[in-house]
Amino acid sequence: MAQAQGPAYRALALQARCRSINRAADRADARVMMKDSIDRLGQQIASSIRFIGADCRLVVLPEYVLTGHPVGEPFEVWADLAAIEPDGPEEEGLASIAHDLNIFLAANAYESDPHFPEIYFQACLIFDPSGATVLRYRRLHSLLTPTPYDVWDAYLDRYGIDGVFPVARTEIGNLAAIASDEILFPELARALAIRGAEVFCHSTSEAGSPLVTPKDVAKRARALENMAYLVSANTGGIENSPIPGDSTDGKSQIVDFEGRVLVEAAPGESMAAFAELDLAGLRRNRQRPGMGNLLSRARPEAFWQVFDATRLADPNGLGTGIRPVRTWFIDQQRATIARLIEQGVIHP
Repeated sequence: MAQAQGPAYRALALQARCRSINRAADRADARVMMKDSIDRLGQQIASSIRFIGADCRLVVLPEYVLTGHPVGEPFEVWADLAAIEPDGPEEEGLASIAHDLNIFLAANAYESDPHFPEIYFQACLIFDPSGATVLRYRRLHSLLTPTPYDVWDAYLDRYGIDGVFPVARTEIGNLAAIASDEILFPELARALAIRGAEVFCHSTSEAGSPLVTPKDVAKRARALENMAYLVSANTGGIENSPIPGDSTDGKSQIVDFEGRVLVEAAPGESMAAFAELDLAGLRRNRQRPGMGNLLSRARPEAFWQVFDATRLADPNGLGTGIRPVRTWFIDQQRATIARLIEQGVIHP
């Protein structure tokens, strides 16, 4: 069997502080704040690469690092303040960083879509060294933001299954994106892995702890069970938000394809979470028969009937032209819990 080849390069999970727009006066003010954040991130990434070296080819940014998250704002207010346009000036600014620094840049932002004008999504974006957008993934699991699942049929008609589970095949490997607490949903990572993903770019904003957290466990599990690298960038705190500023800080990590944490950042803004990704080693292990080749040993077809027989959240909860209020999301979850009780999955 021919030996699998691939590059070895360094990746950086940049633990940047988020400057939220919760207190922005209006849309124009929010856009100025986002532009300032993009400029600051560009400087931090450039300085980090000078320290790490020119073989740093992949940089992952934290979740919603340009805006922070809604803290009680009505849906339509947050849509106006925070949702950037596909290929608009903010995305162009991020793409310029990738181009100018000759890197792949993974980012996360709230994003509008002209085909779904009443809602917005939370998007994971990957820009290549030419500045092109090579991946656009919209988060599927959320309690604060509409998802493709909420407009499922229309979304599939527009973008197809490749647009729901995109994998970018690039010179530094097959890249996929996972947003925040979606790391806790193993089906998503497995779906991306069986579509070829080798590196998971995980943009997150989560509570750090000196203890092992649920997301710590999940990051190692998703990397191990799918034989993939995981580059997880957390926020280094959030400024200008009503929540305490250091609530989401620390624990940016890079995990290898055997579930080992290669590096982890302490709290605060940090470029400490960088490590080498050995793509050839990953590919050799994926081709090696044995107990440890968990990806080849998976049997997803055996579980389809079980999933088909149990109704969880319904797709298409948001029909065309419906703009949800904030309470819609938790109401949908309550309805799913009630259904699971009725089906005997959850016992009251």
